[in-house]
Amino acid sequence: MATYIIRRLILAVVVLIIVSLLVFFTIRLLPGDPILLYLTRGAAVTLTPEQIAEARHEFGLDKPIIIQYFNWLGNLFRGDLGISLFYRESVGKLISERLPITINLGLVAFVLSFFLGVVTGVISALKLDKPIDTIITVLANIGITIPVFWLGIILIYFFGLRLHWLPLHGYTSPFVDLVKNIRQLVLPVFCIMVFNLSATQRQMRSAMLEVIRQDYVRTAWSKGLTERVVVMRHILKNSLIPVITLNGMGFAMILGGQVLIETVFNVPGIGSLAVNATLSQDYAVVQACVLMTALMVVLANFLVDISYGYFDPRIRYD
Repeated sequence: MATYIIRRLILAVVVLIIVSLLVFFTIRLLPGDPILLYLTRGAAVTLTPEQIAEARHEFGLDKPIIIQYFNWLGNLFRGDLGISLFYRESVGKLISERLPITINLGLVAFVLSFFLGVVTGVISALKLDKPIDTIITVLANIGITIPVFWLGIILIYFFGLRLHWLPLHGYTSPFVDLVKNIRQLVLPVFCIMVFNLSATQRQMRSAMLEVIRQDYVRTAWSKGLTERVVVMRHILKNSLIPVITLNGMGFAMILGGQVLIETVFNVPGIGSLAVNATLSQDYAVVQACVLMTALMVVLANFLVDISYGYFDPRIRYD
């Protein structure tokens, strides 16, 4: 087990280095000059070559690109993510302010989508071809295909503009006002969770139907065990492996892929920060956001691989 974990950690470091290379060099291929955007922000001014050269030197953009990369990587290992050109403050501070917001939305959406998806998947499998199975399956198919940004706009129109039940946008920390936080989370969390919930339901239903047909399940039924015992002890645990794999990817996407939802609902999280940084060619912020997302994906995959041994004792890591 220890050897497997060490191998996975080494692989994770390699993946993160490759991601850092790709994002560092790709962002610099975009047309335009971030230094000119930085110097002329807020006013139209006449820039001298000396001013431009001084700004380039200040942000280290006057060095060869390879040197820039290794300087950035060295600073990264020391915990220094650089200075934002657009916001003109520490990238680490920006991330620390916005990451809890993204985690707040993402964790709530993930927990709800996982448990609701598992429950509805179990119900569909146990009530196969019954009306409730048909209703749940149809709703899941709709949830997988519906565009989340369109769904967000529709929800804002009906529940915000027409009915005035929920806030249209914004975010309030639960430590400041818990009730307001919950009301502001309802619409964005629903939009974030709808795809993962639907995918989990479909996967759980398929896995359950496959396990139900196994001989050991028939034996359990023939022993006269109650439905609860058969489902919880023999069917559910053995059906969760593909669901966990799916939700490992879903967890990473929920935390790292909230760009559209945060933009639609004007939530100041990592996604909206990445959008603004990309449009303004804010190199340091884009690199930090992408690297943070990659770290979430690697961590999610690592936890999923480790959890396999618990849910299926036949799996060994030797």
